[in-house]
Amino acid sequence: MSSEQNPYGTPSTTGPQEPGAGQARTNRIMRTLLRTPVLSKVIGKRLLILHIVGRKTGRAYDIPVAYTKHGDALLIGTSTRPWVKNLAPGTPVTVTRGSGPEQFDPLVHTGEADVMRLFEVIARDNKTNARYNGIGFDAAGNPNKADLYQTWQQGGAVIELRPR
Repeated sequence: MSSEQNPYGTPSTTGPQEPGAGQARTNRIMRTLLRTPVLSKVIGKRLLILHIVGRKTGRAYDIPVAYTKHGDALLIGTSTRPWVKNLAPGTPVTVTRGSGPEQFDPLVHTGEADVMRLFEVIARDNKTNARYNGIGFDAAGNPNKADLYQTWQQGGAVIELRPR
């Protein structure tokens, strides 16, 4: 991508990272840790398990993801993955973090302005998550606008979970 395509200039990264070959194993480990009572309270401060039911198959998926608290909502920044399509307004999702299961109403943001604004909130809160999603920081410690745009342009989405 050239800087002419990005109204904010040249990105400082190549964009969001693709899941590595060991991602399935890492997800299994994280699901186990997030279900362990004592450990889940510590790990659940940054990670949760999103329980999703496939819209076509009806299959249950348990996906560990990083999240950011934002007001009364939880924000999840991700590249658009197939599982994101299973989140529909009006269809609640179950989340497990630090304690028992909770119900949330999902809203998937894919528009440029919303994704950039909400990914900035996520990046400020969790620099590891920002790096994974291809967002670097300027000298003052602010998320790089060209990187935020690039993340959106390469299929980034932000899932907003509102408590029921």
